[in-house]
Amino acid sequence: MLIAIILHAVIQEYILDKINRRLHLSKTKHSKFNESGQLAFFYLFSFIWGGSILTGEKFTTDPTLLWERYPHSHMFFQVKFFYICQIAYWLHALPELYFQKVRKEDIARQLYYICLYIFHVTGAYILNLHRLGLILLVPHYLVELLFHASRLFYFSDENKQKGFTLWALLFVMARLLTLTLSVLTFGFGLARAENQDFSVANGNFNTLTVRISCLAAICLTQAWMMWKFINFQLKKWREHTQNQIPRKKVANTKNKPSKKECKANTSNGTVKTESGTSPRARKAKAS
Repeated sequence: MLIAIILHAVIQEYILDKINRRLHLSKTKHSKFNESGQLAFFYLFSFIWGGSILTGEKFTTDPTLLWERYPHSHMFFQVKFFYICQIAYWLHALPELYFQKVRKEDIARQLYYICLYIFHVTGAYILNLHRLGLILLVPHYLVELLFHASRLFYFSDENKQKGFTLWALLFVMARLLTLTLSVLTFGFGLARAENQDFSVANGNFNTLTVRISCLAAICLTQAWMMWKFINFQLKKWREHTQNQIPRKKVANTKNKPSKKECKANTSNGTVKTESGTSPRARKAKAS
């Protein structure tokens, strides 16, 4: 946790603050830029580290290894250290809310996802479900990395919004992958395992209550994330439609001729008609 706090301060002072001075962002965008910058560095580091671990594991190609020979109480040092670093980072994020002087409006939102990360990562570590946790964390971190990177580009230039489209597609795919693997592991794999005795000494937590609790927690979390995702997309769609209405009005006003132009056209028309008539007709008209 102390190392995470030091790295957090180094990234903030030597990278993010320098970029903020160049962009001249408002207070709201300034806090969101700092949040996305810190999380983008963490997600990039965790995705590369977790991906390197997954390349040497067999359960990436054979999902049955996620529940076979459970409990998986023995793990390699790299996997154990990965989980310890994950837990340490999300625990350090709690005091960082005070150190970074986060706005009161953003504290509740950040507390939600920090506590969810601590709950799920710690649960996978304690319940010896580190295989399932690792294979779910890596694609999730990739999606979150894409979102925060897109938001950083958006703050630098509001026209750069193509990254959000790719993020939206991968976000839905990651949710489907999480639900599929969770149902397979808890609903079919561990439910049919022979060893279903609760034993803290052996690290075996394969009981009906634990399986239902874990599956319910994952499903509720995914449902909450999809709800936030749908609201975010609706908000963006409303902002886009509101921005299109003034543009249409401006375009219509440019196409319509002004009153001065109408008067000039009518006066020119009368001059032309008078100049085109004969002298007899003009005398008759004058009389």
